[in-house]
Amino acid sequence: MAPYESDGSTTAGAAEERRAARRRKATRYAVPVAVIGVAAATIGLVPALADSGDPDLPDITAQQLLEKIAASDTERLSGTVRISTDLGLPDLGGLESGLLSGGPGSPSASGSGDGEDGGSAADPATKLTELAAGSHTLRVAADGPDRQKVSLLQDGAEYSLIHDGKDVWGYDSASNEVYHSTVATGTGKEREKVPATPKDLTEEALKAVDDTTSVTVEGTAQVAGRDAYRLVVKPRQDGSTVGQITVSVDARTGTPLKFTLTPASGGAAVVDAGFTKVSFAKPDASTFDFTPPEGAKVTEADETAAELPEHGRKSPGALAGDLDGLKVIGEGWTTIASFDTGGSGLPKAGASGGLGDFLGSFGDQVKGDFGTGTVFSTRLVNALITDDGKVYAGAVTKEALVKAANTAK
Repeated sequence: MAPYESDGSTTAGAAEERRAARRRKATRYAVPVAVIGVAAATIGLVPALADSGDPDLPDITAQQLLEKIAASDTERLSGTVRISTDLGLPDLGGLESGLLSGGPGSPSASGSGDGEDGGSAADPATKLTELAAGSHTLRVAADGPDRQKVSLLQDGAEYSLIHDGKDVWGYDSASNEVYHSTVATGTGKEREKVPATPKDLTEEALKAVDDTTSVTVEGTAQVAGRDAYRLVVKPRQDGSTVGQITVSVDARTGTPLKFTLTPASGGAAVVDAGFTKVSFAKPDASTFDFTPPEGAKVTEADETAAELPEHGRKSPGALAGDLDGLKVIGEGWTTIASFDTGGSGLPKAGASGGLGDFLGSFGDQVKGDFGTGTVFSTRLVNALITDDGKVYAGAVTKEALVKAANTAK
């Protein structure tokens, strides 16, 4: 099948309105968005089941496949997703895991993490950030917009997040702790915290499709025993750390079955999520039943919020929105967020009991018209902190950050 490229343009008028309606309908399907937690662009998932065979499917253009995804009305499914993450974070002797799960309201911030000091081991806002590192297996089920379940399988234990009507339950079997909150039914509010399936990640990625993006259909695949088309999304711009995004789309339903993000630097995928088993039959109603086990410690969401200072009641995204002077530099795949901390950058070498030397050892020292600073890098997201306290961050190269700082200066 010959690749077909789309320039990202859409049809105006009634046809576009129909497609927009389909997209809104499609977004109702998902396991609660809290499953991945950390910014979707920085989360890596790897499929346990490799694609096998190249099914012979009718030719389809990129635009037609995008429309097929948007028109997908899959609301019921169950299956197993194998996930893994390779952000290339530095080895901090376990500290990096704490940083990923930290922040206001997390166990690492408000207590020991075992539920003894105000934090709950069952709080999905922190528990599911474990998906930001290592390899994991999830069992997922969905039955419409008001019933979903995600279970994170662990050694001899299991963490489950269940949404059933107005109730959202988190249960950690290892600590026998339960977290409970409520949402208005039919609003999808519980999904504001969570992307968990390839479809969720695909919806986020396709928001970037514009004239800075190349979109092609490149062959077929088989995922979890189902025939699929391969949709490939690539930045046209230089300076992005994203190499390409590949989505395997179910040929029959239009549901993304596998999502892979590879970095421009090459090597293993940074983001890669795939079903190893999937069924589109209606899950049994008992799948979403939950009653706190006898003797379990139950933490209500209201109780957790009451124990936190005002800023701790906000999500990381909300806190980011509170940053004064937050600026967006560039467009498309090379967009950079910039803000001024109002401080003086990182501690200097030899200062703060060696903290400056410690932090500096994980970054690259850079200089330019802006002055001097340190670039901290992962395989996808990089950040420049200047010595005068300004921050530039994005899925862009070190050179792009320095250029942005020079221009802003």
